[in-house]
Amino acid sequence: MSIRTLDILRDEHQALAAMLRSLSMMLAHARRHAALPDFDVLRAMLFYIDEFPERRHHPQESQVLFPLLRERAPALGPVLDRLDADHARGEHAIRELEHALLAFEVMGPARREAFEAAVHRYIDFYLGHMALEEEAVLPVARQVLAPADWQGLDAVFGAHADPLTGAAPPDEYRALFQRIAMAAPAPIGLG
Repeated sequence: MSIRTLDILRDEHQALAAMLRSLSMMLAHARRHAALPDFDVLRAMLFYIDEFPERRHHPQESQVLFPLLRERAPALGPVLDRLDADHARGEHAIRELEHALLAFEVMGPARREAFEAAVHRYIDFYLGHMALEEEAVLPVARQVLAPADWQGLDAVFGAHADPLTGAAPPDEYRALFQRIAMAAPAPIGLG
């Protein structure tokens, strides 16, 4: 049995969790210093979340992994329904977060509280979502999927690499990841 797909999923979850922690740290640092955060870096971080977890990672789970699990482990259906709903909700949530950031940037400190509250709701939402996948779904997948299933999943999940998992970013994303790495705090960046 291959665990490549499981490793990819866990690595991508860790990368997103690290990005979310860095986002929170940037906001806390700016608040402690009575300063505005670096809006360019915040936009880049939210763009990353939209481009990679929302548009690549989640569709692969919902369109490839979850249907296999629905066949092999029907009892997992309610959990998969919740996770699919989370994926749909996540697309809307990132748009709201991007709008809240824009409002904070153009309207000033009067919109800071709303943006920071939205960030913390988003972080709690995603950390809970990823924990559910890792605790309830991935162990079942390991038990019920056949070697041929894993081979197909490995091909799909291995077709793209999230640069925050250590892969070289595609050329079109190189500047984005450089900006994030140079300005965001650890664990994502050097800032």
